[in-house]
Amino acid sequence: MRTQVVIIGAGPSGLLLGQLLAKAGVETIVLEQKSKDYVLGRIRAGVLEQGAVGLIREAGAGARLDREGLVHDGTEILFQGNRRRIDFKALTGKTVTVYGQTEVTRDLMDAREAIGAPIVYEALDVALHDIESDRPRVTYRKDGVPLEIACDYVAGCDGFHGVSRRSIPEEKLRTYERVYPFGWLGVLVDKPPIGHELIYVNHERGFALCSMRSMTRSRYYLQCRLDEHIEDWPDDKFWEELTRRLDPRAARDLQTGATIEKSIAPLRSFVAEPMSFGNLFLAGDAAHIVPPTGAKGLNLAASDVAYLSRALIERYKDGSRAGLDDYARKALARVWKAERFSWWMTSMLHRFPEASGFDQKMQAAELEYLFSSTAAQTALAENYVGLPY
Repeated sequence: MRTQVVIIGAGPSGLLLGQLLAKAGVETIVLEQKSKDYVLGRIRAGVLEQGAVGLIREAGAGARLDREGLVHDGTEILFQGNRRRIDFKALTGKTVTVYGQTEVTRDLMDAREAIGAPIVYEALDVALHDIESDRPRVTYRKDGVPLEIACDYVAGCDGFHGVSRRSIPEEKLRTYERVYPFGWLGVLVDKPPIGHELIYVNHERGFALCSMRSMTRSRYYLQCRLDEHIEDWPDDKFWEELTRRLDPRAARDLQTGATIEKSIAPLRSFVAEPMSFGNLFLAGDAAHIVPPTGAKGLNLAASDVAYLSRALIERYKDGSRAGLDDYARKALARVWKAERFSWWMTSMLHRFPEASGFDQKMQAAELEYLFSSTAAQTALAENYVGLPY
């Protein structure tokens, strides 16, 4: 087989890239290690920047998002029993949209199937060859049969544990990482959310977040220890602890019930440089991870895809490699700003087990300054709604 671009990974970054390239007439094949049902079963974040929403529309997959997405003009932060609202729209003129990553993935899958573009699910033992040459190859097994695709370029959109980043020689790659000393315990419940916008909570017992997937399905998170397990958190214990961390009004409005999903996720910041090697280009979690506090994971993947799709389209339309040669620099400049914002939000809102009394006072001063300063609120808002790309 031969194609122009092989995309490794059928998550939202790989599918979005495939759609944007297909609409520009660039041939692609998407290879995915897991089954379609497995991919759609992954529960992930659901806050989209305006830039990401625009790309999904451009890819021809925005109809359901426009119908069902919840547009948020701001968010609330709860500290010392008081809630303050950060008005994104008033401060920046922009908003965010709550729409689950699973739904984004489903819409992009449907859009790709509608144009007949190929996705190979359960492609096993994927390996990249000759990525430094002008004739890269990708090999894999499907139903026990070994197969090979010749291509011009490979896009590594296969996540943190995927093969793409591992295909870059160790001596050519530099990684930066911060592992946080806590995790997020998250639950889904088919109950209406507490309010119309997200509520971030800094509490002496630990961080909490009140979020949603729709006006009938809520998503809640609690900061927890890394050595805890799902079995340690029956539903009653979760709701009791969440209630302790909320203000009286939010606790009164909280509707509890049997959870339909429960998971514990560790938090880390991670960046790999460079994001390209030869004719391999990394995008999304294959190149970087952010703690979810800043709602940047899927949005960073979208900005990578924006840069990479434009560069590949330029290559095929104009014959210029300028965009591809500059891809890693452009993408990383935005990645590090998002990493900084996600680290800052995480540091400001969580309780760190090693924190001294001085550290806690600094955290309180940071929040009090945020609440009292329009400039500080504007800085938070412009980062939250998304820096331009």
